[in-house]
Amino acid sequence: MTSAPPTTAVPAVATPTRRTYSYLGPAGTFTEAALAQVPEAREQIWRPVRNVAEALADVVEGRSDAAMIAIENSVDGGVSTAQDALATIPGVRIVGEYLVPVNFVLVARPGTQLADVSLVAAHPVAYAQCLHWLSAHLPTHAHLPAASNVASAVGLVDGESDADAAIAPPGILEHYDLELLAEGIGDNANAVTRFVLVSRTAAPAPPTGADKTSLIVELPEDHPGALMELLEQFATRGVNLSLLASRPIGDALGRYRFVIDADGHIEDERMADALMGLRRFSPKVIYLGSYPRADRAVVHYPDRYSDEVFVEARDWLRGLVTGEPDA
Repeated sequence: MTSAPPTTAVPAVATPTRRTYSYLGPAGTFTEAALAQVPEAREQIWRPVRNVAEALADVVEGRSDAAMIAIENSVDGGVSTAQDALATIPGVRIVGEYLVPVNFVLVARPGTQLADVSLVAAHPVAYAQCLHWLSAHLPTHAHLPAASNVASAVGLVDGESDADAAIAPPGILEHYDLELLAEGIGDNANAVTRFVLVSRTAAPAPPTGADKTSLIVELPEDHPGALMELLEQFATRGVNLSLLASRPIGDALGRYRFVIDADGHIEDERMADALMGLRRFSPKVIYLGSYPRADRAVVHYPDRYSDEVFVEARDWLRGLVTGEPDA
């Protein structure tokens, strides 16, 4: 009697772990449109949340690998809730930025006419971008703030909103049975919202030549020229600023922190030197990250601020200290 040949165990194929991304929901928001631009987020788990603080808490506490949040709008300026959250929630880094064109429609429950509208639900940023249109077409309306552009419309559908109409993204009509009262109601056809992808603290990706560095800095004390001294840390090293915004610290009147976007990467010699200057100057410097610019525009600067010039200057000083003979 012959024995059966031994069976060979087939190793199990490991299922790739899916990543989770938090974004301001529900489905159909501009934040979701920004997340759709992230190649590595496709076919992954998208977790809708209700506000920026929840999105960042997901990242810090490990429920999500990254979160997409709006940080700046070309019409309304900086998104203060996002800037304040990044200033007060430690352990996060910006790893990318994405631009989303902004367009709005005015929607209502089926059967509603424009003349019936007196209370309009809208996210505050969206409301600000449609104010001229609203003033012209609904001069006596009142504003009901909403948590998101989509939430303003969803409240009409589920009956939880007292509003007569809502400002929402055009895609809302693909998901809900709503009456379209007007389209293209934004006051600026070129409006764009800037979003950033935030992860837990990690080393920045290598420089691309088209990078941006984000910081939040506090002044050491309130005295004439203090802000100029802060800005000189960048100006004397040839670093251009694309964003400078102030936000109250909250512990006393007249106390502000500054949200800064600087052209360049932390591994650029001029940027590294500027950051060390800031560290010597300010009691609190929050480094938010260095990451590729959304527009991929290459950062240009005068030759006197090239990496080679900074390296040569350090070598020159080292030679003086060590007593090397003059070249």
